[in-house]
Amino acid sequence: MDIVVVGKHGAVDARLRALTLDKVERVNKFASDVRRIEVDYAHRPTRRAEDSHTCEILVHVRQHLVKGSAPAAEFEIALDRALDKVEQQMRRLHERRVGRRNGTRARDGARAAADAAGAVGADAAGADAVDAGEAANQALADADDGSRTVVKTKQFSVKPMDVEEAKLQMELLGHDFFLFTSSDSGVACVIYRRRDGRLGLIEASG
Repeated sequence: MDIVVVGKHGAVDARLRALTLDKVERVNKFASDVRRIEVDYAHRPTRRAEDSHTCEILVHVRQHLVKGSAPAAEFEIALDRALDKVEQQMRRLHERRVGRRNGTRARDGARAAADAAGAVGADAAGADAVDAGEAANQALADADDGSRTVVKTKQFSVKPMDVEEAKLQMELLGHDFFLFTSSDSGVACVIYRRRDGRLGLIEASG
């Protein structure tokens, strides 16, 4: 497992780096497939001294990303707060994985019984149509009212997954929307949180 510790506005001193490496190791207790952990420290002068130091932690797990960030008056406190958020998300991911494994075993047992009896079953799923304009408004929620300037660009791989996996990934990252490729249809999709708290889904069409 790789652990990368960086500072956006200066070098991370040896004491903080050693403390960070020691503390983030405990993430491993929630998953055996943690491949990389990125810890990003930043210091920004603000009116509130307790928000001037931030820590962002990004955990790369097989097929998932888990993120936690927090501000504080000191980097050490920000680290603890961000790590608490990451552990909550990792615990949720672990419970989801255990539930899926148990569900798979139950389905396999039911399928074997059905085959023995000569029965065949099938499941169907559907999705509600959504308003694309709502998704655009949601994606711009953090922008200043008088500006539509692009101030940051990110690139990432878009992995095939079903809607349930996309919902989980959005929660693990703490985002209000998530872009993915549908494993069912192969088209690009965006799942997003509406203003009423419910979820919407946009599917690309040919």
